[in-house]
Amino acid sequence: LPQAPRRLNLHHGSGNMDIKQELKAEAGRLGFPFAGVTSLDPPPHLDTFEAWIAAGRQAGMGYLADPLSRQKRADPRSVLPAAKSILSLAMPYAPSGPPAVEPATGRVASYAWGTDYHDVIPARLTQLADRIEARLGCQVARRAYTDTGPILERSLAQRAGLGWQGKNTCLIHPQSGSYFFLAELFLDLDLEPDEPFRSDHCGTCRRCIEACPTSCIREDRTLDSARCISYQTIENKEPIPHALRPQLGNWVFGCDICQQVCPWNRFAHETPIEESFQARPGVPAPRLLDELRLDAHGFNQKFRLSPVRRTKRRGYLRNVCIALGNAGHEAAAPHLLNLLDTEPEGFIRGAAAWAAYRLDPGIALPRLEQAAGSDPDPLVREDIRITLAG
Repeated sequence: LPQAPRRLNLHHGSGNMDIKQELKAEAGRLGFPFAGVTSLDPPPHLDTFEAWIAAGRQAGMGYLADPLSRQKRADPRSVLPAAKSILSLAMPYAPSGPPAVEPATGRVASYAWGTDYHDVIPARLTQLADRIEARLGCQVARRAYTDTGPILERSLAQRAGLGWQGKNTCLIHPQSGSYFFLAELFLDLDLEPDEPFRSDHCGTCRRCIEACPTSCIREDRTLDSARCISYQTIENKEPIPHALRPQLGNWVFGCDICQQVCPWNRFAHETPIEESFQARPGVPAPRLLDELRLDAHGFNQKFRLSPVRRTKRRGYLRNVCIALGNAGHEAAAPHLLNLLDTEPEGFIRGAAAWAAYRLDPGIALPRLEQAAGSDPDPLVREDIRITLAG
């Protein structure tokens, strides 16, 4: 649209509320049932974030400690100097179900069952901003994020009235739980902020803290990322520490445990789920032995437009091997040992050796002893030596 000769005055009067309500209604039509407006003041949980960074709890996610990134998180105005308000939005995804009963089956966090939200939500945010421009008859400076920019999304969402930050660190909506994506639109519209969500409805409940297999949830409502199953199976680009491997269970991408046990999810109202986020066949509970056969082409085909592609094949099959090692399915041991001869990625060979030894030490021992001295990758040889050492 052509630039209007002068901006509409939304600072005072009923026009402010009308535009805000129209924005929320339009957001609802675009798949965001929860929407709230907040200011560009520093986020309320900034001190907690800074203390978390100072303690090194971000593990290998060094970008979180970047000085410029931290400056923008501390001052949302620096994200878009022209902005006057932030529209905080939430789009639901399918809640996680019970584990599959079939043996040697993996688990994928439910947010990754369908299309990658990075390929869905930004386009909706653009549509929303375009429609408000059409309504106003002038251009609106905007910047859109969905887990893609240097802002404290949950903190801003709480201040916009969408819910509270639970002990498991997820934002929890009082009627709909925590299975939703967050998104933000920075706008140069002076909209009246909504009331923050001030109540904490976690109370004395500790289900998420006690259910976490790796004890990564801290008392200050932060995570020790290095111990988090989601971090290890997605963000960690190195071999997973041996001490944590048995506690990963059969999770091959992400983890939903702290959300599954939360009473606010168990008794949440049902909300419509975007078709894009509905489960694809074979993704929520993959058959682990079948996944071992995925070559690069097969992986790319199966997880095209899926969040799982983030791990790349090497990370995903590393996770599959560890899940097999935890499955107690001894028949998988020969298949894992076969990878020591056929798999070009040393990253995967080390995990396969660990899993085979865990399932059937008798069969695996001689092959691992051989590989510990002959594998061409020194990191694999070291990984195998750690496995043999106990």
